Amino acid sequence: MNILIFAPNGGGKGTQASLIKGKYNVSHIESGGIFRENIKGGTELGKKAKEFIDKGDLVPDEITIPMILDTLKKPENAGGWLLDGFPRNKVQAEKLDEALKAAGMKLDYVVEIKLDREIAKGRIMGRRLCENDNGHPNNVNIDVIKPDGDKCRVCGGALSTRADDQDEAAINKRHDIYYDEENGTLASAYYFKALADKGETKYIVLEGDAPINTVKEALMKALD
Repeated sequence: MNILIFAPNGGGKGTQASLIKGKYNVSHIESGGIFRENIKGGTELGKKAKEFIDKGDLVPDEITIPMILDTLKKPENAGGWLLDGFPRNKVQAEKLDEALKAAGMKLDYVVEIKLDREIAKGRIMGRRLCENDNGHPNNVNIDVIKPDGDKCRVCGGALSTRADDQDEAAINKRHDIYYDEENGTLASAYYFKALADKGETKYIVLEGDAPINTVKEALMKALD
């Protein structure tokens, strides 16, 4: 099972990705991790990517997409993959689609988690990190995981915030890219939605403002 997942920052993508990975035993592949792995490993593509990154430039698609394909083709990912963080615009979506088809790799599902932009921003700014385990879910803006005052709801540990979670300008900039239906990430998601209309893949839409278990149940039903 090969899957692409789209959601705004704060949309609960990590939660649902972990669920898919656990139930279907697929590899969760994040685009940022692919860059880090190739640069650290000193691959030819990694070296080329590093040249652009060191200059503060975006890595061209001609480097990024082969790097992603190399990762998807690895034996450890033969059982299926969940690609997260790419593509981020329509051109990248078109090139990725072409590359997957040329490699004979079928894209089974595309998952889009829909969430109002202001709600997404509130969730980001409401996140709190537990000193004992960052995996303990605490968010002052989500009732079901609201912390106990300034203590972790799971273990009672002290909580803190990430600086970038409180940087509203940075959040807005990321969301400007994601919510752009003409040139941004949603444009890439809608490219695959059009392919689904032609029967080339299946497109799943989840309502991100629903309770976590409701989203989970809807996702499992759509994938089974």
